Formats: sequence, C-alpha cells, structure tokens
Amino acid sequence: MPVFQGESRPFVASPDRPALPALTITDKDGNPVDMASFKGKALLINLWATWCAPCIREMPALDRLQAEMGGDKFQVVAISVDRGGLNEVGPFYEKAGIKSLPIYLDQKMTSMKAFPLKEGLPLSILVDAEGREIGRLAGAAHWDGAEAKALIGWAMR
Repeated sequence: MPVFQGESRPFVASPDRPALPALTITDKDGNPVDMASFKGKALLINLWATWCAPCIREMPALDRLQAEMGGDKFQVVAISVDRGGLNEVGPFYEKAGIKSLPIYLDQKMTSMKAFPLKEGLPLSILVDAEGREIGRLAGAAHWDGAEAKALIGWAMR
C-alpha cells in the first residue's frame, strides 16, 4: 500500500479491515442514501463540517480528486455533519466553488457514531469496492496530490 501523509497525521491502515457500518445519510433533496448503495466502488468517505477550519481547507482538494478520479470505480462521499444541513452546506459549496462533490448530509451526526472520532474532524475513511475499510486519516490532507492519487489508485485495483 502506498504511504500517504496528511497535514498533521499519516494515513493509517486498518489491519482487521472492518466492513462498512450500516449507515443512512441524506442527499441535498432530503432523500435517504444507504451507504451500502455504493458497494462496488472504492470510496473515500470524509466527515466534515462548515465550522471546521481544516475541513474548509480540505474540501477543494476533495472536489478536485472527485473531478479527476471519480466514476464507476471510485467516489468521494463527503458527509456534512452540520446541524443546519443544506442551509449551511449549500452556500458553503457555492462560495468555495465546489462543483464535483455531491452534497451528503448527516444532521443527526450518526456517521460520527459509525466512525468514532478520536482526533476530531475532518476524518477520511478509505473503503474498498467490497465495502471493507482499508484505513483512515484524521485531519486535513492534500487529497489531490500525487501520493493521495497513488493510494486511491491502489484502492481501486
């Protein structure tokens, strides 16, 4: 597995490769989205919020990663845990110029229970096409850089 270093912490492999927990989030229209519906794609699940400075810094890189590598084999699933939902996330996407990332919302913050936070937001979890966790990175990262793309490419193999 390629090595990847975030701004303050490294990407850490999950040796026991746990299955993706059962989790339902909503899309921008309020429709439920079951995480199991993404099976068959490698995923970079990112928990974030508009009030989190490192998250704000990281979102444009995640948007560029999705624009470049997203498709049938890979998707960035950026899940906002903002309590205000679309009222906060919509204007943030517009102001930040986020165009490639679909809006996913978790106003009840169930994703933070499904993926316990030890270091706070943002938290990125890399998942293989079978829905098993490859590893995670706590804190912001340059997800559009060469090392990150190598890791994503490795996960898609």
